[in-house]
Amino acid sequence: MKTRITLAFGLLLATGAAWAQESYPSRPVQMIVPYPPGGNTDLMARALQPELSRALGQTVVIVNRGGAAGTIGDAQIARAAADGYTIGMSPNNPLTAQPHLQSLSYSMESFRFLCLVYDNPQVLVAGRGAPFQDFAGMIAHARSGKEALVYGSPGQGSTQHILMAALLKAAGVDGLHVPFTGAGPMATAALGGQIQVFVESPSIPTNVGLPILGVFGSERMPALPQVPTVAELGHPIEGSSAGGLIGPAGMPDAAATALERACATAVASDSFRQAAERMNAVPRYLPGAAFQERFAAESTMNRTVLRDLGLAQ
Repeated sequence: MKTRITLAFGLLLATGAAWAQESYPSRPVQMIVPYPPGGNTDLMARALQPELSRALGQTVVIVNRGGAAGTIGDAQIARAAADGYTIGMSPNNPLTAQPHLQSLSYSMESFRFLCLVYDNPQVLVAGRGAPFQDFAGMIAHARSGKEALVYGSPGQGSTQHILMAALLKAAGVDGLHVPFTGAGPMATAALGGQIQVFVESPSIPTNVGLPILGVFGSERMPALPQVPTVAELGHPIEGSSAGGLIGPAGMPDAAATALERACATAVASDSFRQAAERMNAVPRYLPGAAFQERFAAESTMNRTVLRDLGLAQ
């Protein structure tokens, strides 16, 4: 009798565990955005949020955790309970560049990669009241005096900082770097004339009405046909801000599969694609395995680039 009771109890537990996995999600899901409100990652997360909520059948709540070039928020994602109820929308830099720049509590292996959501070529943007109207004018201004050119970035060693530093080095000029806690505060500073130029995703200048001087892509963007590529301007430098959903390593397969499936539905929706297009952003879906493979390759490449720029630790 005791054996039968034990077997029955074990079967009940197994059935309950299976039911719990199959019923995911049974409560709201928190999505951490590792930057302040108003930046590209935040804008993309908010464009995805309603469609992801609809696909999951549960509310997705966005929580902004900015600072330290995205590493504070990503560290919080890595140490969250691996139950599928805390995920994050992370761009590439905190995962593929920052670990080569500073000692962090996480690595690529700390996360479960769920899906790529967007892949935005970066653009060169002039701040309001900048003393130049185009790329040639920016270079001439940079040569007019020591630290005459003041440029911003959403953090030391961010993708945007790396691209701007590489561009200035290739052009043989220098500038004064002003780091911010994210793209939102940086855009505010550009609108106020505190910085003269910066690199970001097209959604930022599109949202705030700042002029775009060049595109860090292999070809001109269809939404910005009048803007030359940086290669056309004489410097073949390319870079993008790609991002997607991640969770802590150890997340149950059932939850990860449900999130990956919901993400595919959300990215393919007309609502998300139209929102992305309004921001000159490029929606792109990759499933978890391909997403992780892409970021792993980028991490390897960034290690070499950062060493060449003298930025790696």
